[in-house]
Amino acid sequence: MREFLEDVHEHMNDGFGRAQAHVKAELRKRFYSAVTVVPCEEGFCIHLDGRPTKTPGHKLIVVPDEKLAHMLAKEWEAQIEHIDPGKMPLVRLVNSALEGGDEVAADLREEVMKFAGNDLLLFRAESPKELVALQGEIWDAALQKVERHFDIKFEPVTGIVHKNQPETALVPLKDDLDETHFISLTALVSITGLTGSGILAIALRRGLIEPEDVWEIAHLDETYNAKNWGADGEAISRLEKRRIEFDAAVSVLRMLEQF
Repeated sequence: MREFLEDVHEHMNDGFGRAQAHVKAELRKRFYSAVTVVPCEEGFCIHLDGRPTKTPGHKLIVVPDEKLAHMLAKEWEAQIEHIDPGKMPLVRLVNSALEGGDEVAADLREEVMKFAGNDLLLFRAESPKELVALQGEIWDAALQKVERHFDIKFEPVTGIVHKNQPETALVPLKDDLDETHFISLTALVSITGLTGSGILAIALRRGLIEPEDVWEIAHLDETYNAKNWGADGEAISRLEKRRIEFDAAVSVLRMLEQF
């Protein structure tokens, strides 16, 4: 099952997760004229010239929310001469979710909780003083919002020495993910991996922290380093691509979780 969890990001970063080294050379020509959203069993399907779309593993693409289906349809409509998976972040994420299906929901929840127990926000820098102060101010404020909502208490540590968080802090977070739709969980795993924080992903889902603030909180260290030592062009480009995936995952959560 670990292979599937890792494949979530392979799908998002490498188109459909197939033949990334040759994807630009082998882009499929657009073969359809009309894109429509059609009610189907268990939700809504996207049809291309009347035929339902499927995942690379040949599973029918069906989502439980009509607005989300229309967002997927827009990505298909936006393809001009060729179909470029690199420009279809929502389709890639939903494909990844449907490839795994509901049977991997427990593993997806566990993945978010693994991050939450060893969270970015819980391990603080020892220096420089300015960064230590920023983490204390901004990360503590984020943690406090989650603590108040779930009536729990985290125990941040300084340095890289591991410290297990109290079960009383983690159990309510895990329980909150119960009964969550597997597509939402796939989006949460994506957000967790992109931010390094299961706590921020859960906070975002519950509307405790706005998406833009989640992104800024998660990248506090990078922003500080860029401000003091300059930004690296390659790092900026990589971050911009990751932001596209983050925004796609947030869109999926908003449609399915209504926050």
